[in-house]
Amino acid sequence: MSVLSDLSAAVEKGKRKVVPGLVQQALDEGIDPNMVLNEGMIDAMGRVGEAFRKGEIFVPEMLIAAKAMQAGVATLKPALAQGGGSSRGKVILGTVAGDLHDIGKNLVGMMIESAGFEVIDLGVDVADEVFLDTYEKNPDTKIICLSALLTTTMPAMRSTVEKINAASWRGNVKVMVGGAPITQAFCDEIGADCYTPDAASAAEAAKKLAG
Repeated sequence: MSVLSDLSAAVEKGKRKVVPGLVQQALDEGIDPNMVLNEGMIDAMGRVGEAFRKGEIFVPEMLIAAKAMQAGVATLKPALAQGGGSSRGKVILGTVAGDLHDIGKNLVGMMIESAGFEVIDLGVDVADEVFLDTYEKNPDTKIICLSALLTTTMPAMRSTVEKINAASWRGNVKVMVGGAPITQAFCDEIGADCYTPDAASAAEAAKKLAG
């Protein structure tokens, strides 16, 4: 087996301690950093996401694989920076005002990062203005992701989307929403672009939205 297929298998199985060494081995063998990222890790996370959607694995396994990939990306970053490594673009992510839940958001962030995006994670209980200010400081952002885990914070999500929709730059960015109480109907009602039910489908949707 080649080092890339070893790396891919290690990411898929969540072997966090093994992955950085395989990344370094691939680089030492002269393999292009983008190939290491795409063929060695992103493809593996695609398979993990697909297995999750089919119910073959569950959130803990997906988290372990995503953390293994993060360990690999940390080793790969200097080489990607030197080679002008390509990113799919920036994604701003946060849980809306009044909501302190972060497990789902963190998993979405890891899966989107695993799909090749640069994630700006604003954390939990994020005010409308913070989402807007962050976009204005990062106008090359392609997607803003909003999470709400409580029915009581759905109005905060509505408010944030309303303010984003009123912004002059709205046409340059997509808005993705998710969380336990959120539905496609609510997404349509508040004027967001995309609803996804879980982290794996969020990563796939992000790739489509970013073009």
